[in-house]
Amino acid sequence: MSKDYPVPAGSLECETEIKKSRFIARVAPVASREDVRAVVEQAHRDHPDARHVCWAYQIGRPGAAAEAAMNDDGEPSGTAGKPILNVIQHKDMGDVLVVVIRYFGGIKLGAGGLVRAYASAAESVLSQVERVVQPVMTRVDIELPFASEQPVRHWCEHNGAEIGAVHYGAGLDGAGLTMAVQVSDTRLADFLGFCAAEKIDCRTDS
Repeated sequence: MSKDYPVPAGSLECETEIKKSRFIARVAPVASREDVRAVVEQAHRDHPDARHVCWAYQIGRPGAAAEAAMNDDGEPSGTAGKPILNVIQHKDMGDVLVVVIRYFGGIKLGAGGLVRAYASAAESVLSQVERVVQPVMTRVDIELPFASEQPVRHWCEHNGAEIGAVHYGAGLDGAGLTMAVQVSDTRLADFLGFCAAEKIDCRTDS
């Protein structure tokens, strides 16, 4: 099974100055494109006069990210988002977004100077942010009678599992419900055993 992986414990901001340009780097934990959009939009609101708001992120396990993207926001192609993403990938951290806000100081840095500046800004904030371990989750789709709903919810509450979509009157010829449950890989075998004991039909996404 996939190992658990480190993610940022929270948000952090660091500022550096290079040849009179200010580089303000922010790191934040993200789990979706919506999370990324919200953090980037907040950076634009906080710094409406900044020349550039560049960013990169990866979601999922380091080395096998489910999704990654970057944006140069007007800087020469490959001089901002890519070096930020390269630093993220070398930090062995998942579910992470780094935004670097630049206030131009009047002195051009050149392509190489920009790459080094954005990489340095990303490095500074990623080196300082605290990490926590994010357990790898597996989705289990279950079909159960109404009487089993509360036992399932009780099990999930006490074992760190997350209940997603629930559809009542589905499955079991309309006499029950279906439920999507996210279970950490370390508790997956226990959950499948619980379902077997409760005579609950289930299937995993793996």
